[in-house]
Amino acid sequence: MLLPDCASKMSEDKLGCNSVWNGDCCVREGDAVCNGKASKGLFLNLMPKSDSRSLSTLFFLGLPLALLSAIMVLIPCVMVHKPEMFWYLPFSYGKIVPPVSKKYAVIFDAGSSGSRIHIYCFDPNYELVKVGNELEIFMHSEPGLSDFAKDPRKGAESLRPMLEEALRVIPAEQHSTTPLRLGATAGLRLLPGDEAVNLLKEVRTLLGSSGFMFQPEWVNIIDGTQEGSYQWVTTNYLRGSLGRRLDETVGIVDLGGGSVQMAYAISDEDYINAPKAGKDEVASVQQVKLLNMTYNLYVHSYLHYGLLAFRAEVFKHSEGTTCPCVAKDFEGSYMYAGVKHMAAVRDEGSHYMDCRALVVKILNVDHACKHLKCTFGGVWNGGGGDGFKQLFVASFFFDKAVDAGIIRNKKVASAVVAPSEFERAAKKFCSLSLAEIVQRFPKLKEQKRKYICLDLVYQYILLVTGFGIDPNQKVTLVKKILHRGSEVEASWPLGSAIELVSGYQ
Repeated sequence: MLLPDCASKMSEDKLGCNSVWNGDCCVREGDAVCNGKASKGLFLNLMPKSDSRSLSTLFFLGLPLALLSAIMVLIPCVMVHKPEMFWYLPFSYGKIVPPVSKKYAVIFDAGSSGSRIHIYCFDPNYELVKVGNELEIFMHSEPGLSDFAKDPRKGAESLRPMLEEALRVIPAEQHSTTPLRLGATAGLRLLPGDEAVNLLKEVRTLLGSSGFMFQPEWVNIIDGTQEGSYQWVTTNYLRGSLGRRLDETVGIVDLGGGSVQMAYAISDEDYINAPKAGKDEVASVQQVKLLNMTYNLYVHSYLHYGLLAFRAEVFKHSEGTTCPCVAKDFEGSYMYAGVKHMAAVRDEGSHYMDCRALVVKILNVDHACKHLKCTFGGVWNGGGGDGFKQLFVASFFFDKAVDAGIIRNKKVASAVVAPSEFERAAKKFCSLSLAEIVQRFPKLKEQKRKYICLDLVYQYILLVTGFGIDPNQKVTLVKKILHRGSEVEASWPLGSAIELVSGYQ
């Protein structure tokens, strides 16, 4: 969850003082000026000059200074307002001590398809600044941690090259003040028994000896609601939407390997009328305060409905019969979360309409809905509204659009498309055998072409039938977002990094 801490109630342009999550300024013993930057000459103009002035003049100048000193003794924190900048200025006997000019954060994203490291640097206002030539250092390795379930130590060691890069690029004198976190997502959530526990234990040992600021609980499996919340904050932060009206924010759909998240800001009425969470359920709505604005945030995570997990569901439902979603000439099995799934292929190969019918059945679209509006599986959809009108669709949606040629320029960071383009691509690929796909799309890797019919059918049905998006509505497929002249990954770790650096002054 977004941690309630401390943030500016005054800033309209920058992230808050002690944390971005709460609109109240919390002042701790030893803190002085909160959320402010003293104007030039604030103290100089109060000090008497060393020339021959009359006693009355000295008394006149000294009285307000004495009063100010008394106030500073009695009140540990003085609020100084300068609209463009808010930060803590510790006072020490009347001297202003500036805060650390830069803060770093290192976030590992341990996903089901691979592990990634994100290295960020922030100024005192929690605005991204460059690390070298970029606003983010990003590295990726495959496979994901979950593939090392039987060898946890090897899994931890797979992170070492990325950790060493973080140690190299961050100044040594700031290692001890740089928070380091690893968040594991759906891939580890799905591991049986103690496999995930053993993996994370080895990871804690590795990261705990790195020299970075570290707490054992910072290596954990984050729940889908956290992941979706962070993703929404990241996307709107990079777009400059935070602090603006609800209709100026964007909603997100993030398709990972093991789960899919949907998050967007909803109206006060929908927030008040939101279904109450049952026992052992995670609430689907939360209030977050960002840049003097309170947002009612709807978030839902659908476990087992990530792209890789859904493939496994399709093969499960096809056991004992043929699968209409795999191409002619398909051979072998599909491995996911340590379980092997066999697939029998039709003589005629894949078939779009039959595959679509199977996907709709597994998606459980016809499940009874106890609410006014539902997505699939009887899940409340948040009510829709202005926060859902602009959608940024991320992760595997972007990757598959590149694979299928929906996005032709592989170098672009985002693209505006309609869901119907996924349907057209699905019909094309589902009509081809593997040999024909190889001939027509020679650069498409084997592990991608084997499942591309299924993947595209699922993505189209998920958007249109599952989430109720009009087939012709324009959505933004996003991998990176241009922010202050640099492209930054549109992924949940940035939201987590903001939370960490703002919580540790």
